Amino acid sequence: MTLREAPASERPALFLKKLRMCCVVYDFSKQTNVKEKEAKRQTLLEIVEYVNNTRNCFNETVMADAVNMVSANIFRTLPPVYRNPNAIFDPEEEDPPLDSAWPHLQVVYEFFLRFVVSNDVDPKVARRFIDQGFVLLLLDLFDSEDPRERDYLKTILHRIYGKFMTLRSIIRRAMQQLFFKIIYECDSHNGVAELLEILGSIINGFALPLKDEHKIFLEKFLIPLHKVRTLNSFHQQLSYCMAQYVEKDPKLAPMILSGALRLWPMTSTPKEVVFLNEVEEILELTQPPEFQLVMTPLFKRIAKCIRSPHFQVAERVLFLWNNDYIVKLINMNRKVLFPLVVGALYINSKSHWNSTVHGLTYNVLKLLMEADPNLFDECSAASSDARADGRDDDERQKRWLAICEQYKARTGSTFSLSAFPR
Repeated sequence: MTLREAPASERPALFLKKLRMCCVVYDFSKQTNVKEKEAKRQTLLEIVEYVNNTRNCFNETVMADAVNMVSANIFRTLPPVYRNPNAIFDPEEEDPPLDSAWPHLQVVYEFFLRFVVSNDVDPKVARRFIDQGFVLLLLDLFDSEDPRERDYLKTILHRIYGKFMTLRSIIRRAMQQLFFKIIYECDSHNGVAELLEILGSIINGFALPLKDEHKIFLEKFLIPLHKVRTLNSFHQQLSYCMAQYVEKDPKLAPMILSGALRLWPMTSTPKEVVFLNEVEEILELTQPPEFQLVMTPLFKRIAKCIRSPHFQVAERVLFLWNNDYIVKLINMNRKVLFPLVVGALYINSKSHWNSTVHGLTYNVLKLLMEADPNLFDECSAASSDARADGRDDDERQKRWLAICEQYKARTGSTFSLSAFPR
């Protein structure tokens, strides 16, 4: 008998009975128990429909059985995944593997979502069943390779965080531990983007002034995530979290920018472009006093990016001068910053192979010239002298290498000394 067909007085008992029936778990990797699996799926759909159309259907007994049913179905050992440590991680390269049990799991997750958001569920009662252990097991499931499951988990965990006040610090600490493991141990996790998306909303709700524990979370767990090899799979969500912190407290901008400079990628140009995107986002929110604290090391790095032979890096960094606020910050501190970048711009204008980079370089040089012609002329002259010194160094290096080769030819020595002694 279905819940719809049963008399109203018998429906609560039948609902409880069907919840307990759905605790039976089947192996979906094998084509066995086909009828039983379909019967269970129909029962799950029936339960979801009943919850949608019935008020006051969750008492304490039902809550216990509902959480037991959900636990029996979703908490499982995820299949092991081999990740080649030398492969370049690209989440869009191929379709992710999908869970064969998803037709059942989806209905279970839908039921649990309705349970969590239901006004009938009193957090003071439900916290006896949705406790620390339950939340930790839920977080383990974020490593599922099925994006549909991670999407449900993201929504459900966010709702739990909002409804169960006593679990908030537990969820944040569990995230810290997971991020720490990703940074220093496993280097890869499927659910980082979804967890950071939840965290972005959490940061948005932080009260001011920020507590020290929230600043430590930023410094010790979020900023180091930039060095993870799989950054391109979650950099948008991580950048959003960084921006949320700066909006809450502009004095945190130097910490974030200094952290980015410390972890700057040296051998991955796509990752370098990602860092430049984030630098622009943070600079847009940075106030002049905080900008002055970090501008010198930041623009030394920007000068190196301008000279990058990779056109995407050079192009992206030159686009910073399309941002009016960043140009304003640069002009306010031009006596310090112009000497750092003019030389790199001149090198680009003479020797960079890409025509687009050439055009952008000339546009930036024009902006600097219009901002302060006298200072620009001084920086240009100093740059010319430095380039002349560099040419002399190149000549000395060539002569020194020739002398080394002559010495080895005459004596048969195998010594190697490629740099000119200073």
